[in-house]
Order: sequence, then structure tokens, then C-alpha cells
Amino acid sequence: MKNFTTILKVAPAFLLASTIMHAQTTDSVTKEKKIEEVVLIGYGKQKKSDLTGSITSVTAKDFNGGATSAGQLIQGKTPGVQITNNSGAPGSGTKIRIRGTSSLGGENSPLIVIDGVPQDFVGVNGVSDPLSLINPNDIETFDILKDASATAIYGNRASNGVILITTKKGSAGRFKVNFSTVTSLSTKMGNVDVLNADEFRQFVNTYAPDSYKTKLGNANTNWQDVIYQTAWGTDNNVAFSGGIKALPYRLSIGYNEQNGIVRSNSFRRTSVGLNLNPKFFDNHLSVNVNAKGTFTDNRFVDPGVIKAATYFDPTQPVYSGNSKYGGYYEWLDGNSPNGYNVNASSNPMGMIDGLRDVSSVTRGLGNIQLDYKFHFLPDLHFNVNAGYDYTKSEGHKVKDGRYRIGYEDKGSENFYSMEKKNKLLETYFNYTKNISAINTGVDLTAGYSYQDFNIIIPGALTNRGIGNNTKDVDFESRNTLISFYGRAIFTIANKYIISGSIRRDGSSRFYNLTRDNVWGVFPGLSLAWKLNEENFIKNISAISTLKLRAGWGKTGQQELPALGVNGNKPNNYPALGAYNPSNPGAYYQFGNEYYYMFRPANFNPNLTWETTVTKNIGLDFGFAKNRVTGSIDLFRKDTKDLLVFADEPAGGLSNASWQNIGDMKNEGIEGSITVIPVKNENTTWEVNFNATHYKPVVTKLKDRGGESFNMEVGGIEGGSGNRIQAHAVGYAPNSFWVYQQAYDASGNPISGGYVDRNGDGVINTKDMYYYKSTTPDAILGFSTKLSHKNWDFALSARAVLGNYVYNNAASNSSLKSASTNEYLQNVFSSAADYKFSDFQYRSDIYVENASFFRLDNINIGYNFGEVFSKGSNLKVYGMAQNVFVISKYSGLDPEVYGGIDNGYYQMPKIYSIGFNFQF
Repeated sequence: MKNFTTILKVAPAFLLASTIMHAQTTDSVTKEKKIEEVVLIGYGKQKKSDLTGSITSVTAKDFNGGATSAGQLIQGKTPGVQITNNSGAPGSGTKIRIRGTSSLGGENSPLIVIDGVPQDFVGVNGVSDPLSLINPNDIETFDILKDASATAIYGNRASNGVILITTKKGSAGRFKVNFSTVTSLSTKMGNVDVLNADEFRQFVNTYAPDSYKTKLGNANTNWQDVIYQTAWGTDNNVAFSGGIKALPYRLSIGYNEQNGIVRSNSFRRTSVGLNLNPKFFDNHLSVNVNAKGTFTDNRFVDPGVIKAATYFDPTQPVYSGNSKYGGYYEWLDGNSPNGYNVNASSNPMGMIDGLRDVSSVTRGLGNIQLDYKFHFLPDLHFNVNAGYDYTKSEGHKVKDGRYRIGYEDKGSENFYSMEKKNKLLETYFNYTKNISAINTGVDLTAGYSYQDFNIIIPGALTNRGIGNNTKDVDFESRNTLISFYGRAIFTIANKYIISGSIRRDGSSRFYNLTRDNVWGVFPGLSLAWKLNEENFIKNISAISTLKLRAGWGKTGQQELPALGVNGNKPNNYPALGAYNPSNPGAYYQFGNEYYYMFRPANFNPNLTWETTVTKNIGLDFGFAKNRVTGSIDLFRKDTKDLLVFADEPAGGLSNASWQNIGDMKNEGIEGSITVIPVKNENTTWEVNFNATHYKPVVTKLKDRGGESFNMEVGGIEGGSGNRIQAHAVGYAPNSFWVYQQAYDASGNPISGGYVDRNGDGVINTKDMYYYKSTTPDAILGFSTKLSHKNWDFALSARAVLGNYVYNNAASNSSLKSASTNEYLQNVFSSAADYKFSDFQYRSDIYVENASFFRLDNINIGYNFGEVFSKGSNLKVYGMAQNVFVISKYSGLDPEVYGGIDNGYYQMPKIYSIGFNFQF
């Protein structure tokens, strides 16, 4: 890994030098007309050369191939943006973070805006990732707003950055058809490093009492091989586009089917998209109509099946030879009323066959945007955007009473559903004018936004074979955002650009009886100096672009995730006293009937916005006629009034509530460079490299008494209520809070032995320390594209350095695993090496360096050209995803969101062949 890091450090400098020399000899080969790239900036657009904020644009030509969710399209493509897969399950989607974290308890995902419609942050029952409900093949561009001077125009929801997604549209002209189909096979990366049957027999015979040795079986079962499969998938898309007189249109239809590498797991998505873009009144009125419909069917597996396959005794057979529990082998216990050992893991295949967990989700997302250019004043535009986002999910979970998973209830079935109805109305005026008398361009925007979020969750109904059927309490809630915003951009002499914005937001989430904290104000200011337009640089032929940027901005946070048993039920009134129905299972008995009761909800009338102030300075550059381009940004984010759900002091209005409890800072640097070493009539080669480093630190955290403290987070498997991470002043969020492992003279870890760090002769929590965190030292991305005549080749890879993961699978293994609760449990291979007599969950030995290099995607294609008719095109390509991972991590996959590996659904290796035909 050290050598690999050195190579990455020197590669950009080598490429830069070689490209400049090569460009001077090849630029004369091709002459192309320069087209100024335009980037969305929120409520408008701007030439890329005039940007003052930190904004990155990624277009369809640079997307990763084979993506099944929107986030995967740009994974590793841009600095400052870390995209981590939620899991390897189809439809599971990704977690997106822009420049790290800004909040401890609030939302850390960026605001997503699709065709001008901001999305909410509330999940959908029966869906792993709401973005999986959007067909990636319909997406044209991502414009990523990273610093607050760029995002302040979105105010109260923009502390974590903003991603503007634009979908593909039609264009006037002849009728066109584009059809693509991809067929794929998915396989597992490997197996968790546990003992095989023979190794486990030796382990039990060595460390277990005689009574446990007799429990060993004669089978040789690899349970991980049993639950995994080679999975088939297909992705098919057809798009019709053209223009009917003055009506450009695009109609797309897609069908994606992905089977999971864990048996019975599957995801199916059917999508329809329609875009209409007519103009009226001599092109003074532009109309954009976007409508998308998505229908998904999911079949999930029990989330515990992977852990069960990890730990189930490999000396036991899959089948028991009797009719109980579906015929599968289960650990028995004659004293248990159901006959099986309730402490032992279930047979993994029994868990798969005994559960049918399915959901169907329908989503409709549409908006109509009108832009009118006044006839009497063409420089003035009036824009209206009305949108509606509707989601309906229904789920059905059946536990078969013939299997252990449903044996106790003699079978059960659970029905659940959910509806989301989000409405949007935005209007703004935009005035653009180039005032030649003062050589200044003016761009002024002023607008209003109303967005309403309504969620309805009928109480889930559970029927059991033994009776005692239950229905949860119905839930309905809404919250509203009202905003007024403005922005002014002045471009002076095409050299100096000044941009300022302000947004005043009102959120019903902070509504209380006094209404003190309902409104927040979020300003932003940025400057740019186009040095390449100055005379002292203009005549330097090697410099094509050189622009210095600086920005300052303040943004807000008001998204509060649901806690505890509430699932996807948002906490919309945390500042207002209210009564809510009791949680499921908390009933009051009257006679023979049980009733839900109402109880006071946790609330804090003093709750207010979490705010983040960001400072950014950046440099954009281009050399050798922009054959070498790139940017470098330095930033600092200071977040105040951190939102955290914490205990209240005695005498408070609640025993716990959402509170503004601390501050945090985050400093970093990011950069990217793109070089084109070869560009001529037959061959083009492009190379891109990006890197990001940031360091968040908690600067203030106060408890009930006003003193500094640490807040434990990061729940782990094993024991009861164990946590392995903590927030603490002076350390990165989610730092691992552990004991320092002690070793003997031979370098072997001592069972239960920890270092007395404070030297008081006693080992207790005062000796625990903060060791590493989930924040990596560097995030690197690399991609290259090569086209030669009809052939093209592309590759994308990522590296994360200084990445640490807590290996919970290993910490759940010890010599005690061989003799506990009257059953046998397999162990991680390190258990036989460490020889810990009991579980050492808090030892830093399990916090492992999980730095990695991953080859994400490699594809090669051939374009047959006009093989059928003039204007037609046929392309065939092959592709491999998740090709390999290089890491020292002892677990299966070093890329685990949250940094705790406790039963991760591994990312599959995917091999695909595809065809693209258009005429």
C-alpha cells in the first residue's frame, strides 16, 4: 500500500509534464470549434468559465457503466464526493457525502434536486434507497454544488452540499430510436475468513469441554457457499426522441432486473419517462414538462442470514433428516417450549426458505416549468416551476410456520404500506443584461419557494397462526418549507466576477408557541478573478485558463432522522409539545381488550437551526490549449448548534430531546486534474485523477451539566448495548473509543490484558482512548478513456487511504465461542491465533487498517457504425465491475459504510455484455 501511495503521488506530475510536451506536437492535427460549457447553479445556469463557487459537473459521457442506482454513475469521478455502497443487495443504492460530515445527529446527505424538484430525506418503507427509484439511464448530468457560496441559494437544506440532476430531453429534428440491452452475471467476492469444518473440529477438541466435543457433526458444510449463488441480471432501455413540429420530445421505457447473490434476493424496476420541451410566442415562452413513473418489486432476505452463514457450525449438515423446521438442521433444546435452542443461530437456508419478504413501490415524479421572456423587456424572465412527487409502497412479510423462523407463532404475516405526497411551487424573476457602457454583465434573480411534505403510514397489520393479531397505530405527518431568495452576479470586463445570494427560510420543524426559531437567514458571497484575461498572462500561449476563486457562505440544517422503532416516521415537531400514541407493544388493559395510550412526546421549545459557515478558496487552471485542466480547492466548514438527541437535565420538559449541543469544524483540500495525452483524427486518450483530504473535529459538546463529555455511538453485535465509537471534543466524529491491547514478550496479545494508559494501576474506562475514526486520510479517484477508430476502452478506480474498520465478526469470536449456551458456533480465523478466553469487544486489535484500492469498472466496446441504414449505429461492449480490491483488511470487504463490519452483504463481481442500437 505504501508503494501504491507513492505512485499515486508522482503520477499527476508525470502526466502533466508529458502532456504539455506532447500537446505542442499534436494540437495542429485537429481543429475544433470551442463550445462554452454551461453549468446549473440552482435557479439558473452559468458558463463554467464564470463560476465563482466550487461546482463540479459530470455528464453522461463520463458516467460509470453498469450502474443500477444514480449514485454509482459518478462514484470516484469528482473530488470531495465520497460515494459508498449501502450493500451488495440489488437496489440497495449508495450513501453520498460531500466534503465529509457536517452534523452529528442530523442529516449528512446532500440535497438532491431532480429537474428542479428538491427531494426529501425521508426513506420509503420497502425501499433501501429512494434514488434507486430513478432510472440511471435517463440521467444526463450531475452538477455538484460543494461550498456554501454556491449552495446558500438553497439555504436551510444545503449544509451537506447540493446535487442537481438533469434528465435527458428531446431535440427538434428527425425521429430517433435508441435501444440498449445489458445481460450480466454476478458472483461473490469471496468468503468471510472463518474456520472450515476440519479446523473447527480441531478448535473445539482443543478448547471446549468434553460435553461440547460430542456435539460435533460429521459434515463438511461451507455455509457461505450454501447461501450464495451466481445471479443473473438484465437492463433494457428504449428511448424515442425527435420533434413534432414545434414540440421536441423524449419518451423512455426501461426494465431492470437484478437477482442478488444471496438466494431469493431480487430487485425489479420498470420505468417510464416523458420530457416535452416546446416553445411558444416566437420562442419567448419555454415550457419544460418532465414526468417519470417508476414501479419496483423487491424481495428481501432476512438481514441476519449472512451472520448466520458466518457462524453456523460447519460440521453440521444442511438437512436434519426429520420433518421439523422445514427439514433443516437446527440446534435443539429439550427444555425449550419450541424444541430449539433460542440462543443459537438459525440454519441459514431455513431463514431463506422460511421467509418471503416482498414490497412493491410506485413512484410518480413530475413538474412543469414555464420560462417567459417578456416581449417588452427580453432581458427579463419570469420562471414558474410546479412539481408533484408521489410514492406509494406496499409490503408483505410472511414467516412460514414450518420453519424455525416462524415456528413459535405457527406462521405469521405482516402487511405494511406508506404514502408520500410532496408538492412544490417556485417562482422567480431573472434579469440578465450586458451593460456595454461600463463593460459589465448583470444577472439578477429573486424568487419564492413553497414545498410541502406529507407522509401517511397506516398501522402495520400482523396476523399470527396462534392468534393475538395486532395492528399498529396509524401515522400521518407533514412539514412545510417557505423561502424567499435572491442572487446577484456581476461580471466586470470579463475578468472580475462577484456573486452574492441570500435566502430566508421558514421551517415548520422549529415551530413552537413563541415561533422564535421558525425563520433563518442564509447568505453567500463569492468572487472570481480570470487571470488568463489579464494582459500580463494573455500572451502566454501555454496558459489557457487561470482563475482564482474565493467564497463565503452560511447554510442551514433542519433534517432530523427518525429514532428508535419509528422507522421512516419523520420527527416533524421536535420543538412543540404534543401527545403521541404509545409504541407497539405498550398497551393498557381494560377487561379483555388492550388499547394504545397517548403519552407526552419528547420536545425542546428552544430548538433551532444547525448552521454551517464555509470558507473556500480555489484555483481553476488549463494549459496547452486546455489539454491539461483541473482545479484545487481549500475549504473550512464551521458548524454551530449541532443537532443531537440527548438526555435532558433533571426538571426538564422531557427525559431526552433534540438539542443544539455543540460545534464542529472541518478543514480540507481537494483537487482534480484531467490530461489528454493524445488527440488526433483516429485516437483520443483522456486521463483523470482526483484527490480529497479533510479532517473534521468536534470543538464543543455539552451535556446536562454543561461540562464536556463523550457521546457513545456505533452499536455493535455482541453483548447488550455495546458501542464502539464516540463523539468527543478534540477528536473526529465517530472515533473508535477502545482499550489499548497489551502484548506479551513474544508479541502475542494477552487475553483481557490492556495498557494502563494513565498509570494509576487500575484498568478501567479512564484508560480508554480515541483510536482512529471513520474519516479516511485521503480519498482518490482515477479514470481513463481511450478511443481508437471504432474501438473504445474505459477504466475507473478508487483508493481510500487511512480507512479504519471495526471487525465485528472477529470480535464476536473467542475461545468461549466453543462452549456457550449448549451449542457450537464457528469463529473468525483470528480467534485461534489470539486465544482470547472471552470476548474482548473493546480491544483496539479489532480496529483494522482497511485502506484499499478498488478497480470499480473496466469496459471495452466496438462501434460497427451504419450497419443497417444511414444514420443508424450499432455498438457492442463488454464490462466488468468490482473487478478486484487490494487491502490488508482481514474482513471480506474494506469498504463498509459507518466503519463497523457486522454482517455486510458483500459487493458482487459483475460481468456484463451489452448492445446499443440507434437509428
